[in-house]
Amino acid sequence: MSLFRAIATVGGLTMVSRVAGFVRDLLIARYLGAGPIADAFFVSLRLPNFFRSLFAEGAFTAGFLPLFSRTEAREGRAAAQHFAERALSLLLVSTFAFTLLAQIAMPLVILFLAPGFAGDPLRFPLSVTLTTITFPYLLFISLAALYGAVLNCLGRFFSMAATPILLNLVMIAGMLWLTPHMPNAGYALAWSTLVGGILQFLWLAWDVHRAGLSLRLRRPVINDKVRRLFRLILPAAIGAGATQVNLVVGLILASLLPAGAVSYLFYADRINQLTVGVVGTAIATALLPTLSTQLAHGNDKAAMYTQNRAMEFGLLLSLPASIALLVIPFPIISILFQRGEFDLATAHATSDALFAYALGLPGFVLSRTLTPSFHARQDTRTPVQIAAVSIVVNIGISVALLNVLEHVGLALATAMAANMNTLLLMLVLYRRGLWQADERLKRRSLLILLASIGMAIMLFLLDRFALPGWYAGGFWQRSAALAVLIGAGMAVFLACAMLLGATRPSEWKAILRRS
Repeated sequence: MSLFRAIATVGGLTMVSRVAGFVRDLLIARYLGAGPIADAFFVSLRLPNFFRSLFAEGAFTAGFLPLFSRTEAREGRAAAQHFAERALSLLLVSTFAFTLLAQIAMPLVILFLAPGFAGDPLRFPLSVTLTTITFPYLLFISLAALYGAVLNCLGRFFSMAATPILLNLVMIAGMLWLTPHMPNAGYALAWSTLVGGILQFLWLAWDVHRAGLSLRLRRPVINDKVRRLFRLILPAAIGAGATQVNLVVGLILASLLPAGAVSYLFYADRINQLTVGVVGTAIATALLPTLSTQLAHGNDKAAMYTQNRAMEFGLLLSLPASIALLVIPFPIISILFQRGEFDLATAHATSDALFAYALGLPGFVLSRTLTPSFHARQDTRTPVQIAAVSIVVNIGISVALLNVLEHVGLALATAMAANMNTLLLMLVLYRRGLWQADERLKRRSLLILLASIGMAIMLFLLDRFALPGWYAGGFWQRSAALAVLIGAGMAVFLACAMLLGATRPSEWKAILRRS
């Protein structure tokens, strides 16, 4: 499977997941709004997701996948399967122990994660209870990450990319069916999250079995390959999770602000993460096994070309999305979420956070296209050092802006840290001779920016002069206004991009036909 066919597969399914996720978020906004119960649930959801990204899908995949690819290329499929089984056993033991420890110490964990909740008679105890329910999700999604990495190595991207759809559907069903039988919707969502994690694991285990690699649980043994895996995982746990660390820093500081700040950041980040999830995740998922295979066969020139095309594709989709969010953040938030408990003031506060997040959107996406270049070379230490710098930048800017811009300052700090992280990744790869922007990437980056500016002008005119009357209408008229903004924005950008030569359909069709 070609790189861009894999990106199309992962990206398409991720888009379906994001659509389901928006339906879920619309229901969350309706049932919870931005009050104390919402704050408590978002903390309970952030914690297992943080560790999942840090240790499971981030660090574990970064360390496991290149080793699995190299073992299969040099020693055969049987040796690779044996290595995967050893890794599975160790992952199960370690995540189970970590989950048990976290459950015992959950009040202390919440005090660390959300110190502003201390003494709050509703948010603190509810956060402890809900996180106790959701945290075992980490165990199942960690095992799912291993199965997904094996499938990606085999060129089977569909099942792993489809797993988030399962979670979103289960959470939607939980809100609709469980809420009447629970103390509040937060409990229904927490239990739904856990059930969704179990289903994701079972789905991927079944597909690995279909691929002919039924992984057995073996007695945990620390051999040379496993030692190498842990040496790669430990630094990658920080490097791959830089964005998550920055988001958690924002969460800790947001808990010190008045009620609602945590929720404003959550809703804004959901919109911002649409592009990061669809584009950044798709590229990173497809890029790591592709680069690992190319480098395992000594094809450095092909790896360089692949890296440039991945960055070009990332910019083609993230830069116009970033500029669109800068121009029309309020209509997007208001039309999508403003109903029920989500009022006008909440919409304004959330759109301000979205504007700040959007400044770092290209940085979020490009960092995901650059980090696999290190991981494919089994270098997980360098991203750690770069991540440490971005975390320090995030904390410094967050503290400086907290009292001035409140939650908006936290979103701005996260965006600036993401851009810093990307610039440092590019600089290190360039200085080591592992990456250099070719002429096509340089030229097309500028053309993509020009096409995005053309789109921005059109969006500004529509928002200010053509659609204000539609915004004041009913649900369907407001929805039609958003559809016009999105459709017109995409059409104008694509037209400008093709006229300027920023992209050519024939090139992407040719790439998709390659095997």
